[in-house]
Amino acid sequence: MTPRFFYGWWIVAAAVLLQFTFLSVSQSTVSVFLRPVVAEMGWQVWQFTLGSSLSVLASALSGAVVGRIVDQRGPRILVLGGAVVAAICLFGLGRQANLWLFWLLHMSAGFIGWTLFGPLVVNTTINKWFVRRRGWALAIGSSGISLGGLIAPVAMTVVVDTLGWRNGYYVQALFVLAIVAPVALLMRRTPEDAGLRPDGGPLPGEGGVTSPDESEPRSLTSRLALRTPGFWLLLLGYSMNQAALASVLTHAVPFATDASFSRRTASLALAVNGLGNLLSKAVWGYCLQRFPPRCLAVAAFTSGGGGVALMLLAASTGELALLFAGFFLYGFGFGGTIPISESLWVSYFGRAHIGAVRGIAQPLTVIGPTIAPVLVGAAYDLQGSYHLAFLGIIGVYMLAGLLVAVSRPPGVQSTQ
Repeated sequence: MTPRFFYGWWIVAAAVLLQFTFLSVSQSTVSVFLRPVVAEMGWQVWQFTLGSSLSVLASALSGAVVGRIVDQRGPRILVLGGAVVAAICLFGLGRQANLWLFWLLHMSAGFIGWTLFGPLVVNTTINKWFVRRRGWALAIGSSGISLGGLIAPVAMTVVVDTLGWRNGYYVQALFVLAIVAPVALLMRRTPEDAGLRPDGGPLPGEGGVTSPDESEPRSLTSRLALRTPGFWLLLLGYSMNQAALASVLTHAVPFATDASFSRRTASLALAVNGLGNLLSKAVWGYCLQRFPPRCLAVAAFTSGGGGVALMLLAASTGELALLFAGFFLYGFGFGGTIPISESLWVSYFGRAHIGAVRGIAQPLTVIGPTIAPVLVGAAYDLQGSYHLAFLGIIGVYMLAGLLVAVSRPPGVQSTQ
């Protein structure tokens, strides 16, 4: 292995750390702070949870601009700036005593804070650094998301229960600065900026290489991508997938307890989901090197929908093994979301403008996961049961798979 090869994989190692930190401070520990903050501040639960929702919406709005900056200037300044702003916002969350300030800090962190070292920036960079080994690189890089879901809630529960929720936010602020700021120095826009080709190879004309990698598709700008059916089919398919994923995660515990399982069992089922998510990375990474990502997307959606079907069967029979099997299968499909979707987008639209293309898609992608959990809750209120809503989630998975299956790479090509 040459030093050049290893330099490319430093980007992947950085991606693991960045995505682990991103999920740890933005999503996976929200529930750890909920009860202590609500109890002390006298807020309602919806007021607290609105903070994280505003963060997600703000992140989507900044996506178009952030994606273009990654394409043009690279991730280093974005990641470093995101670390500083996120740390300030987290420190502010530990100091605040006002609901409006709580919401404002979350919006700021979502707009220009942890978003800048999150999946959009990180996976766009990986897509630019790898072609032949892209599947493995994305799968390994996205394992940081899985680890964030497994480790961060447990660790932060100990911190919050021991030191209090305000000190918990302070610890998160220091954690961001300690991890993200140094990692930012490793980041570069493209391998060509470091005198390399994707996958760590030499530049054309060096070492016998005379032409770019023929496996790379020609790149489309975001304006041209918007004119293609493939863009809209992928956007709709993955928005529906995200809606299904968010709905299950939001309602997993009450679904299980309604089926006469204990809260402890429900939390273990969520841990099994995280385990399936993490273990799937090696499988999806291996398969992405050998099979078309469009086919693998359908397989991942089928796994998620099959997992929900097993959950419903477990609710009907009371079988614990079926419940755990359902959450594992659901998590296994969940684990393919990032590596497969990122591989699909770049295989359709090329890597030169992929940040702008993904950034344009991001505001529309969050509509599904924002609305769907509310609709599932409304269905439960009307029916007194999750049965019909979870059947609907299976249908959403099936339709999402169909949309991606019929999509095709655009025939229109642009100059780079």
